[in-house]
Amino acid sequence: MAERPGPAAGAEPGPRTPLTRERVLRTAVALADEAGAAALTMRKLAERLGVEAMSLYHHVANKDAILDGMVDTVFGEIELPSHDTDWKTAMRRRACSVREVLLAHRWALGLMDSRARPGPATLRHHDAVLGTLRRAGFSVVLAAHAFSVIDSYVYGFVLQELNLPFDGAGELAETADAILREMPADAYPHLAELITEHALRPGYAYADEFAFGLDLVLDGLDAAA
Repeated sequence: MAERPGPAAGAEPGPRTPLTRERVLRTAVALADEAGAAALTMRKLAERLGVEAMSLYHHVANKDAILDGMVDTVFGEIELPSHDTDWKTAMRRRACSVREVLLAHRWALGLMDSRARPGPATLRHHDAVLGTLRRAGFSVVLAAHAFSVIDSYVYGFVLQELNLPFDGAGELAETADAILREMPADAYPHLAELITEHALRPGYAYADEFAFGLDLVLDGLDAAA
């Protein structure tokens, strides 16, 4: 393994953390969290690990293999549906977990379902979701519909959250006030009503909209089942 030379003669050598595939992928995820997946290169990854770039190829074949592994790592962080609850509770907890993980790894949203070679954590996750729905009496087709509509809602909501022009109540108030100031008087009455009577009320948080929409989706699937 072409790791960089150790300390100079006479220096006290420290313990060297072995290079493993898991360590490579965890470091790649950390780098992507900092600067996005597009900024990740084999050279930067090797520098962060303290090895030569060629050393990485003992553990991952290429950049695509790293992206596959990164996505699988993220799927491994999502809570699997529990067998100890009803399907709606299990799907609600799993959806909330997906949202939390995607917010923690902002780069992952565009990659989660893009990989042609899913890893074991990804396959285990998908099988667990489908198994929960099938045990609840969903047909194969309806389980596929349910999986798709739940993830479409979660992914879409996270995409909105990540692109909002404000972060927190303080910035929301500043943004809303600026919109109201620049808005022609009485030109958009319903929008002004939404801002003043809903978004600017004490305690409002856009994230609270997530639970309302998720319950609508789950109630609709319950009716369909």
